[in-house]
Amino acid sequence: MRVKVLQEGPLFKFSDWPNDLVPDIAIGVYTVWHGDMLLYAGMSGRELRPEQLEIQPGQPRKPQGLWTRLRAHASGRRSGDQFNVYICDRLVIPTLTPEQQADLGRGHLSLDQLTRDYIRKHLGYRFLTCTSASKAREIESVVRAGGLRAGPPYLNPLRGPVLGLAVGLESDVVDVESPVMKPG
Repeated sequence: MRVKVLQEGPLFKFSDWPNDLVPDIAIGVYTVWHGDMLLYAGMSGRELRPEQLEIQPGQPRKPQGLWTRLRAHASGRRSGDQFNVYICDRLVIPTLTPEQQADLGRGHLSLDQLTRDYIRKHLGYRFLTCTSASKAREIESVVRAGGLRAGPPYLNPLRGPVLGLAVGLESDVVDVESPVMKPG
């Protein structure tokens, strides 16, 4: 599977969350889009061990990794979520009217709710799953450094040189799985 799926693959709307195509336990890389603009690139699942990725029939599976990260983004809650902080600070707050600012000050309006509304109204995501956290980090770094045709993400570009990365974005040798293939 080519890493360019992060730019050219299916675009899923946050307004449609949850997404049954996102594995409930997975290491993965994702990109967030506002139309054709790449806003953000991230990865999740660095804490997962290989045995946790295996499906055990009949065993309940608590979502971890990619699914929980995308769920957190879809929620709009800023606490503990740098992506939602970026969306709020850079895209929501600059558009607030004086009346909305006054409502915030009086506690009649919530920045988390405004952030959630913005994400669900305007943003979509693409993702791919990876077999290891090190591969996911490597792909995320290449994307953040501008490795897709869209260039670096607006909200979290990687600054400085990207040393030691051997991911060929047009290569078929990257060990990733299709985002539309869900085991089981």
